[in-house]
Amino acid sequence: MTLPSGFSPAARSGSSPLEVRLRRGSITESVHRVHAVVCDGRGRVLMSAGNPGFESFIRSALKPFQALPFLSSGTADQLDVDERGIAISCASHAGTNAHAREAFRLLWKAELDSSSLQCPVPNGADSPLQHNCSGKHAAFLATSRKMGWPIETYLEQDHPLHVEVNRRVAELIGLPAEELVSERDDCGAPTLVLQLAQMALLYAHLGASQHAELEQISRAMLSHSDLVAGEGRFDTELMRRSHGQVLSKGGAEGIQCLSRVGEGLGVAIKVEDGSRRAKQAVALHLLRQLEWLTPMGLDELDEQVLVVNPSVKLSVSGALQS
Repeated sequence: MTLPSGFSPAARSGSSPLEVRLRRGSITESVHRVHAVVCDGRGRVLMSAGNPGFESFIRSALKPFQALPFLSSGTADQLDVDERGIAISCASHAGTNAHAREAFRLLWKAELDSSSLQCPVPNGADSPLQHNCSGKHAAFLATSRKMGWPIETYLEQDHPLHVEVNRRVAELIGLPAEELVSERDDCGAPTLVLQLAQMALLYAHLGASQHAELEQISRAMLSHSDLVAGEGRFDTELMRRSHGQVLSKGGAEGIQCLSRVGEGLGVAIKVEDGSRRAKQAVALHLLRQLEWLTPMGLDELDEQVLVVNPSVKLSVSGALQS
C-alpha cells in the first residue's frame, strides 16, 4: 500500500517515536514506543513523531466512516434517526442499558430483531445489544434492509455494504479501493489496514465540515459523546472537555485518532505494543503541544489517565516535529 501523491515525501521517515514510561516510585517499570502524525485535509504530513507510514489495522477508529452508507443511502432519513442514533452507530460503548436501548431503537425502526445481530454476546451479558459494537451492527443491518442487501451475510467482506465503505474510505484518502486490505475485527465486521498518515487524513476530513455526511457524524458524536464511549471513558471525557472542538475515537491495539473540528486537521496515534494507557497518555501530550484543549481540561484528564495510583504514574517524552 502506498501513500497518495499529496503526502510529503520528506515527512515519511519522521523523527524519533515518542516514549511512554510507567514509573513505580522512581523506577521505570515499562516503556512503550509510540508513532504519531498530524495531517491536513490535503494529505500533507504537517508534524510527526516516529513513522507516518507505520501500518496497522485502524480497528474501531474506522466506525465513523463505516457509518457513511447509513446516511448516504437515505436509511437514517427514512427511519427518522436522530443524532443519538448516528452517535451510537459510531460507538465503542460501555454496554449500559442506555447504550443497548439506542442500538435496539435502530433495529426497531428498521423492523429488525436483535437476534439479527451477529456481534458476540459479551461475557456476563444477556444480549448482543450489550456488545460495544452493537450500534454499528444495528446501522449495518438497517442499511442492508433498506437497500435490499442480504441480512444474513452482512459481515462478509464482499457484502455490498462493506464494498461501499471501502469505496468511500478509498475516495477520502486518494487510493483505488482495490488496494485496501481488510480482515475481521473482534466483533466480526471488517476493518482496514492503513498507514498512520492515512488514518490522520481520514480524521482531517471528519473534522473539516466540508462533507455533509461527515459533518453530520462529527456533530452527532460531539453532541452525544456519552453514547460514543461512556461515563468515565477517554473519548467521552475528552470530547466533553473540548467544548465541541476536538473529536476523539479510539481503537484496540493502541490506535487513537483525533480531529480538530472546523480546521481540517487530523491526528493518528499507534502504540507499537498496543497499550491503551500509552495511547491515551500520548493523546493528552499531543493535545497539550497542539494547544487544542484548555489547560484546565488537560489537567483534569491528566489526573484520570496519567496517575494510576499515588506511586504509579505515566510520563511521555518526545514531541511532534515539523
